[in-house]
Amino acid sequence: MHRVVVADKVDEGGLALLTKSEGIEVVKTIKDKKRLLEALPTAHALLVRSETKVTAELLAQASELRVIGRAGIGVDNIDLEAATQRGIAVLNTPGGNTISAAEHTVGLLLALVRRIPWADQSMRAGAWDRPKFQGVELSGKTLGVVGLGRIGAHVATIARAFGMLVVAHDPFLTEARALELQVQLLPLDDVLKRADVVTLHLPLTDETLNLIDRRRLGLMKKTGVLINAARGGLVDEVALAEALKAEKLGGAAIDVFETEPLPADSPLRQADRVILTPHLAAATAEAQERVGLEICRLVRDALLKGDLSGAVNVPGIPGAALARLRPLLSLSRRLGRLAAAISPGRVREIDVQYGGPDDAAPKPVMLAALEGVLGAMGVGPVTLVNAMALAEGRGITVGRRVGSPALRFEATVGVTVRADGNETTVVGAMVGDRFARVIRIDEYPVDIPADGSIVLLRNRDEPGVMGRVGTVLGDAGVHIGSYQQARPAPGNGEAFAAVAVDHTPPQAVVDRLRHLPGVLEVRVAVLDDAG
Repeated sequence: MHRVVVADKVDEGGLALLTKSEGIEVVKTIKDKKRLLEALPTAHALLVRSETKVTAELLAQASELRVIGRAGIGVDNIDLEAATQRGIAVLNTPGGNTISAAEHTVGLLLALVRRIPWADQSMRAGAWDRPKFQGVELSGKTLGVVGLGRIGAHVATIARAFGMLVVAHDPFLTEARALELQVQLLPLDDVLKRADVVTLHLPLTDETLNLIDRRRLGLMKKTGVLINAARGGLVDEVALAEALKAEKLGGAAIDVFETEPLPADSPLRQADRVILTPHLAAATAEAQERVGLEICRLVRDALLKGDLSGAVNVPGIPGAALARLRPLLSLSRRLGRLAAAISPGRVREIDVQYGGPDDAAPKPVMLAALEGVLGAMGVGPVTLVNAMALAEGRGITVGRRVGSPALRFEATVGVTVRADGNETTVVGAMVGDRFARVIRIDEYPVDIPADGSIVLLRNRDEPGVMGRVGTVLGDAGVHIGSYQQARPAPGNGEAFAAVAVDHTPPQAVVDRLRHLPGVLEVRVAVLDDAG
């Protein structure tokens, strides 16, 4: 049973998706720190929004944790480095808040330039002071977008509908994408100098902390306005309050803050020409429903299917590639387990070769094979997230090669393990999208399903061995799915057998096999993902 601990409020529709899934138990600890700490040691997944801070200390208490689901786009409340070291996949929902966050940004902008909050306050105080609240039009003005991801791009599209010219800064955006968005790319300082309105749409990182500081605020027009509905910490709040007080800036609208809730003594609370909202950008019924359903689906699939396509900390592998390659990754993982089971001694080198047409496959295939080898060695917890780091930490040299697939197959994977002078190579192939086969073990050709358990035997090439092995397994109630025996050449003296069985034979049965006449060596490999 997989236990999902819910630390922050998530839409009930999404939670229902989890509770109705067989094999999943949901434990709610919302706004209850004591109960959260009690539930963490047995949690397999943790669901959070922005309220719960998932620190390294918190993760140290969650020894079974495999998945963290962040209902939203940002993950700056999660210690990604600590999660990655522990092999915990961090999932988020980057698209669920796009419309709500973009609309809130534009709503803040309109309220700011038309002075709506102050006009409302004046009216409620009994006044009718039209000249005092004269605003400005957006049409013909220049919008500067810092960060052109999903939300920034949507804001740019809305702004163009208002007749605004859009300039932007995003070092990761291609010229082709900028042309598609009808946006002119500029250095950040140039954006700040040219724009009448600057809006931020960035994650919070070491590089973006206080990105808009006193110097950069000084680059903006005195009539310019600043909007931040992205992440607290992007703007130096003290410097912003000073700029507003000194009338070096036309105004600001801020939805997110370095410390939340915003402290009562924050200088922004007393500043003029600033609109403050309590982190409302994603606070729409539609966004909450979308985000809740999406993150719960991702967590469910990660737990039940091993699907990490939504993980932000599987390095350099797009989620779409992980989803597409899932059957091939399962084969690679199982081949890693098989190679490790055959290889005695301390593993020193692991080489993985991919042959096939998918250019995105080599890296995830290598990581999945590493996961299989290390898992079979008892190193853990190990996932795609931390497989490379764990291998490097143990001094294991890892190699990755790309070549042609084995004859007759569209895609093949080879895993070579070198341990204390011994070398073992296993090769597997995909037959269509669903069927995975082991097609070679060292120099021996085989053809067995890459699932369940496999009994591996090295025996003398003499009559009667297969019968004796079958009898022992049959007497123990171990059903044989396939018995493949191979030898380099007749009269060679030795043969190799791979026996696919429906379940792992008990140790006593393995010991009986080892003592059979003609049997030289017996090993058992458990290939199933749960193995």
